[in-house]
Amino acid sequence: MTIASVLGAIIIGLIIGVLGRLVAPGKQSIPIWLTILIGIVAAFIGTAIARGIGYADTNGIDWLEILTQVVLAAIGVSIAAGAYGRRGVSR
Repeated sequence: MTIASVLGAIIIGLIIGVLGRLVAPGKQSIPIWLTILIGIVAAFIGTAIARGIGYADTNGIDWLEILTQVVLAAIGVSIAAGAYGRRGVSR
């Protein structure tokens, strides 16, 4: 594992996480580090699902794989926003 691959994973995680945040309904009050982490995990799981089903290796851009990753990120962001939002101070 090189520094370039780690930086690439962080950048891809950020992009997938932000796209997932845009797709997720409602306001998400979670920090950016959590969005990146969710994006990285969603990217790995989405790639595994796409390879398992068999649509990860297509000519050109793998739109279905990216869609799977973004949907997983949106689900993860929604779950994290719900769990993170309950940690707030009650009034």
